[in-house]
Amino acid sequence: MRKKTGKSIILSSISFSFFLLCLVIFFSMKMAMAQNKSSIVSINVGVVLDMDEWFGKMGLSCISMALSDFYSIDGSNYKTRLVLHIRDSKKDVVGAAAAALDLLKNVEVEAIIGPISSMQADFLINLGQKSQVPIISFSATSPSISSFRNQYFVRTTHNDSSQVKPISSIIQSFGWRQIVPIYIDNQFGEGIIPFLADALEEINTRIPYRSVISEFATLDQIKSELLKLMNMQTRVFIVHMPISLGSNLFAMAKEIGMMSEGFVWIVTDAMANQLNSMDASVIESMEGVIGVKPYVPKSKKVEDFTQRWKMKFREENPRIVDVELDVYGLWAYDSATALAMAVEKSRISGGFFRKPNVSGNATDLEAFGVSRDGPKLLQAILNTTFKGLSGDFQLVDGQLQSPPYQIINVIGNGAKEIGFWTRENGIVRKLNSRRGYSVSKENFGSIIWPGDTTSVPKGWVIPTNGKKLKIGVPVKDGFTEFVKVTRDLTTNTTIVTGYCIDVFDAVMEALPYYVPYEYVPFAAPDGKSAGDYNELVYQVFLGNFDVVVGDTTIVSNRSQFVDFTLPYTESGVTMMVPIKHDNRDNTWVFLKPLTWELWLTSFWSFVFIGFVIWLLEHRVNEDFRGPFWHQVGMIFWFSFSTMVFAQKERIVSNLARFVLIIWFLVVLILTQSYTASLTSMLTVEKLQPTVKDVKELLKSKDYVGYQPGSFVVGLLRKMNFDEDRLKAYNTPEECVDLLAKGSSNGGIAAVFDEIPYVKLFLANYCLKFTTIGPTYKTDGFGFAFPIGSPLVPDVSRAVLNVTEGEKMVQIERAWFGESTCSDSSTSLSSNSLGLDSFWGLFVIAVIAAVLALVIFLTKFIHEHWHIIRRSNLSLRERTRILARKFDTKDYSCHTFKKSELRDVLADSTHDLDCSRSPHGNLSLLPSPRTTGPPSPSNSSHTEHMLHFPAEEGTSPLRVENVAVRAQEIVVESAVDINAGH
Repeated sequence: MRKKTGKSIILSSISFSFFLLCLVIFFSMKMAMAQNKSSIVSINVGVVLDMDEWFGKMGLSCISMALSDFYSIDGSNYKTRLVLHIRDSKKDVVGAAAAALDLLKNVEVEAIIGPISSMQADFLINLGQKSQVPIISFSATSPSISSFRNQYFVRTTHNDSSQVKPISSIIQSFGWRQIVPIYIDNQFGEGIIPFLADALEEINTRIPYRSVISEFATLDQIKSELLKLMNMQTRVFIVHMPISLGSNLFAMAKEIGMMSEGFVWIVTDAMANQLNSMDASVIESMEGVIGVKPYVPKSKKVEDFTQRWKMKFREENPRIVDVELDVYGLWAYDSATALAMAVEKSRISGGFFRKPNVSGNATDLEAFGVSRDGPKLLQAILNTTFKGLSGDFQLVDGQLQSPPYQIINVIGNGAKEIGFWTRENGIVRKLNSRRGYSVSKENFGSIIWPGDTTSVPKGWVIPTNGKKLKIGVPVKDGFTEFVKVTRDLTTNTTIVTGYCIDVFDAVMEALPYYVPYEYVPFAAPDGKSAGDYNELVYQVFLGNFDVVVGDTTIVSNRSQFVDFTLPYTESGVTMMVPIKHDNRDNTWVFLKPLTWELWLTSFWSFVFIGFVIWLLEHRVNEDFRGPFWHQVGMIFWFSFSTMVFAQKERIVSNLARFVLIIWFLVVLILTQSYTASLTSMLTVEKLQPTVKDVKELLKSKDYVGYQPGSFVVGLLRKMNFDEDRLKAYNTPEECVDLLAKGSSNGGIAAVFDEIPYVKLFLANYCLKFTTIGPTYKTDGFGFAFPIGSPLVPDVSRAVLNVTEGEKMVQIERAWFGESTCSDSSTSLSSNSLGLDSFWGLFVIAVIAAVLALVIFLTKFIHEHWHIIRRSNLSLRERTRILARKFDTKDYSCHTFKKSELRDVLADSTHDLDCSRSPHGNLSLLPSPRTTGPPSPSNSSHTEHMLHFPAEEGTSPLRVENVAVRAQEIVVESAVDINAGH
């Protein structure tokens, strides 16, 4: 019994000890928590939102949940806590400013989250700049406010300018050339327009009209603006406004029929982000709309938060039903998280503001102080990065970087994803595409357009209930076959006819749709022309005319103001001159086939080739030797005899033969061309133009004609025609009269005009006039439309259909008739052959001759290099010796080796060598210093040496020739010896 009692006592003691230990631990933890709680620093943070709207309530709930989640996860280690001070901006700029002033002056908050709108933020960021308190906005997207001008403004949302590139890529994909932006009339709406205009300009898309709607616009005012848009050609609209105004806009557009087939509606992320929060009726009216919005990656974390947020929001706002969380709520959550992280990282103390030194009568704007911790907190916020609910949270230049954009299509009661836009790849069907940059429409998914159609709208249409197109036409006196404007005084109506008018009517009939239009003459009150063609085209740029139709030429300076269709006439400007009958005496007709430049070049070429042949043949050919004047005559005789291939002299040098082969080719071509040209002159009817080319006109300074108002006068000035030598004519009859008079009698020598006018003129006067000279390139007649007009491509295609068909032939025959000339379009020019046709042949012949000369002279100098190297001779003496060497025969040539003289001369040379003195000098030679005839002794000795024994069969003539050659050898040796002395 005692034993059991002892055990009980031991157990009781152990239990009591354990109980005491637990009490000690419990009280220790309580004391530690109390101590830790007392060390946590509370940081005051202001929240300025529109609390009467669901958007503000959504933002506040997301901010509260962000702080709750942040401090619930390892919150015991944090030394700071954000304390929210909520203020209602009351949907007003003044209300937001008053709330911010209260927070800065009375609460001295270290940061302010909000406000919602860009207009409110524009004022608040100035307060933040003055107090050095960061203003963090998750919904102010206007590009007009930025951190560059206000460093204490932190944008934790995307700048609206970042979505203009995705929008312009969509427009570029479908090839729409004109768009109309519809935006709210405030800072939020206007901020995106300059960036949108620049992006559209890069893809050559125009903004013909900007539709600005007041934020307080009534339904009637919205309807009036939409009816104005409905009467325009453009059918592509970009809507940038909040859902409060956008809902009314689309509801009214649906009512008046602007959500039907043919229309294109694109909404920015201001509406695309909040589609889930719109009424079902509004979504239904937006069916077929395309939208862009930032892409938020789907994740389990976002789904869990969305479910928790819905439960919390319903508990706090039971009267608001069917509301969905959008990306702005996620940005609000990430903004609060980033601020809490920055506060914890910066370890700010939340101390009092530095008060300004102001008087007691200071205003509220002057009374609030400057935050001590503001700069440190700002840097901590800008350097904060983490993986948030909306994606990667990273601030660059004070604002959140834009992610890929999601492209959606409103269908039924919701939106369907049809593609993405990324900065690297453009339009893609799926993200992470590794293809290059592309904006092809093939990268989109299936799209349902307004009117429940899958056909891509053209983006423009001619409104049936709108005004007719005003077609400007020129008023002119002459050449009325092209355009003629007449006034019917009885009916007080204007009638416009002509070739150009019929072509335009045929083109418009060929379009696949109906286009109403009316012709309006470009005339002054007196009925005369109101200006030239440049001024007429400029009226399209000014908007006074929708199109210009007439004999309007497509030129570069006009294309700066309008877009031309493809030309429907021949292009070019040509010169027209009178024809003269060449009845003059034909005595000198044989000189006409060649121009004087070619005659002169041919003459000097013959002389040059003859001289080269003589030079190459002189030392080796007896036919090219003899007295001086005989050799000069041989040069001219041989060279010109090659013209008819009548030369009889034998050519023995290979170099000369090479030159002659090339020269014979030149002569053959030249003579055959001369013969053909002369034959043509003698057999063809002699109708020659009075002026042969433009150079002749410029040289003679004759008068030339042009049509007034045409661009041709500018072309003539560029061609250096004097201004006082230009005469204008209005009618073909006046032109005929001026050409008939001639330049010397008060008329003109030539006419410069476009080919269509010249063809019309020659159809009636082809026996009197003709075209001459080159054709100056232009692009023919075309129709002028405003730059970027959607009609231009369709009209150009219709022009091709008309010009390639039988309709064009009928129109030309109706206005121009049948030409009575066999070939009035054939341009005459001078029949004389010029140097430009043969200069290549002459160059080849000269190169061949020069090459042969170089080879010959090189060989000659090499053979006599020992003379050139003699230092004891002057240049004159060396030149004289070389000339004498050149003048003597080259007995090493095979032509002399064949002669029997060479054999006999060899024997005589042997005898002469045997007679030389021991000193190597010829004893036969007279003294170098002796002048006059040789002495009798020398003479007799020479005769003795030249007395060869007559062999059997040797004729006396042979012996005499040998004696002559020996005498030449003696003379040459004497020259060498004298040179040596």
